[in-house]
Amino acid sequence: MKNMKKVIKTQFIVLLVGTIFAWGNFTWELINWLNVRNCSTGCAAGSANPFLTPCFYGAIFFTAAFILSVILLKGTKKEP
Repeated sequence: MKNMKKVIKTQFIVLLVGTIFAWGNFTWELINWLNVRNCSTGCAAGSANPFLTPCFYGAIFFTAAFILSVILLKGTKKEP
């Protein structure tokens, strides 16, 4: 069980970093779109709406996985 807790903590950290990275890319894309500049991250082609790009959907899925990881991590802390 101790090894499993280590894996769950590692998963939590990876998903935390991935979520921050994904929302950071989306935010940068949104700022560029609002200022009528081309996206430099590569998610949006030209002046595409950032809410319709893979960066936005990736951020949503990373956030969902991160939330599930938090629930899993809290569940392992209750066990002896």
